[in-house]
Amino acid sequence: MDFMNLKQISPDQVVFLEWGFFQINATIVFTWGVIALLVIGSWLITRNLTTGTRIPRWQNLLEIVVDYMQKEIRQISQQQAGTYLYFVGTLFLFIIVSNLLAVIPGYIVPTASLSTTTGLAICVFIAVPIYGILNRGFLGYLHQYIEPTPFMLLFNILGELSRTLALAVRLFGNMMSGMKVVAILLALAPLFFPILMHALGLLTGVIQAYIFAVLAMVYIASGTRVRREKERKSSP
Repeated sequence: MDFMNLKQISPDQVVFLEWGFFQINATIVFTWGVIALLVIGSWLITRNLTTGTRIPRWQNLLEIVVDYMQKEIRQISQQQAGTYLYFVGTLFLFIIVSNLLAVIPGYIVPTASLSTTTGLAICVFIAVPIYGILNRGFLGYLHQYIEPTPFMLLFNILGELSRTLALAVRLFGNMMSGMKVVAILLALAPLFFPILMHALGLLTGVIQAYIFAVLAMVYIASGTRVRREKERKSSP
């Protein structure tokens, strides 16, 4: 498999198994690989949790990560992390682990596939109304689409669809372009750029995971924020 082949625009084109119309490509393999790693890793870390004065190293790391995500969610949404943590935290961990594993030879980043990023964006698209209905009620959530006037209905719906598309394309474009830039520079000067480019790629992966999670939280919190602002204005 030639990983320097610039014709490979997406890991979808790297096919490991093909049987008729059925294909198993790099996107499927490494996406499920990351999912399996997160599930097994979570089970191993949390199976012997302790509240004593001496805690295992991995539990300490997990608590630091969870505490950081809770603070970020509270800062963005102005609410307690609550159930937001499960969804947004999972998105963040999946994307950042997917990107950081790029240091492993032979690994292909699944977030460089538009199908993966679209799937993540669709999850956010579905989560927004779910959280909105839980916080505002069904009619209260639907009412926001005709605010400030019913003439805004079409524009508000288009806004929901466009930001979902933007989430998918942003992550896909940044990860795919980053991989291609690294491949080009490594092909031109393989002795000088590898360490620097891999470090830059890892930094880009971390930043993109953070941006995706932050935008997802902003979209989810927007509905409940409208309700709080209205309650604040109506209060004496």
